[in-house]
Amino acid sequence: MAPTLLVLAAGMGSRYGGLKQIDPVGPSGETVLDYAVFDAMRAGFGRVVFVIRREFEGAFRSAVTAKYSGGIGVGYVHQSADDLPPGHGVPPGREKPWGTGHAVWCARSAVDGPFAVINADDFYGASAFSRLGAFLGGAGDSRFAMVGFRLANTLSENGTVSRGVCRVEDGVLASITEERSIARGDVGPGLRFSGGELVSMNFWGFTPALFEGLGRGFGAFLSERGGDPGAEYFLPSAVSGLISAGEASVEVLSSEATWFGVTHREDRPRVVAALAELVRRGDYPARLFG
Repeated sequence: MAPTLLVLAAGMGSRYGGLKQIDPVGPSGETVLDYAVFDAMRAGFGRVVFVIRREFEGAFRSAVTAKYSGGIGVGYVHQSADDLPPGHGVPPGREKPWGTGHAVWCARSAVDGPFAVINADDFYGASAFSRLGAFLGGAGDSRFAMVGFRLANTLSENGTVSRGVCRVEDGVLASITEERSIARGDVGPGLRFSGGELVSMNFWGFTPALFEGLGRGFGAFLSERGGDPGAEYFLPSAVSGLISAGEASVEVLSSEATWFGVTHREDRPRVVAALAELVRRGDYPARLFG
């Protein structure tokens, strides 16, 4: 079965200042998301499912669906705060959804085979999709994968970032520690980080076996922190919990590629220039679709 690409696209991008997932940055008006879908198609993925907020669906259908028509199947899942495990309700004052772990759990009825998870606003590169696609071709029930990038290759010139720093043992993920407010000045010899650390950029490979454990973890999270209006159930933390409980094994596929994305609006010119250079080198056509 060809794997599915699950795209987490429910966020408005508050630091960026708009719906950055559909902001044109390619030479023919492509979005960062278009390059991810293009790379997934080349790597043998057969379908893409977008996790979005219901109120964004019109914008996504008009800006995204038409251009992929005939190339890859497209589906949508709505992430809403009231999609919860049995026995739990939305606490007073809660309006926003519950984070990336919740976003993936919301897709439990839309995915029936091996799948990859990505952020909608990150450029991961063709080689990363190729490696993960090959892994998913032989993935076992609770044998998952994560593509890890070097921290130094994932920084922004225009502000701080948060990264999940990975501890890897014999090629297998042992744990992830969320590190916040990492600036370029924190990375280098003798500094807070060396730059060679492998970090998670939310590029995962799973099977549907994930959903049962994810649901249990989400229920426990709600029991403990559901009353906090700002609490979020993050996917890396959820996977770390499954690893600690012996319920999952995650192979780390390291990538030496330079990640880029639009964390801050000031990042946009760099992304435009990087994509133009990739097109000039022949890595991508000047027009991806249509």
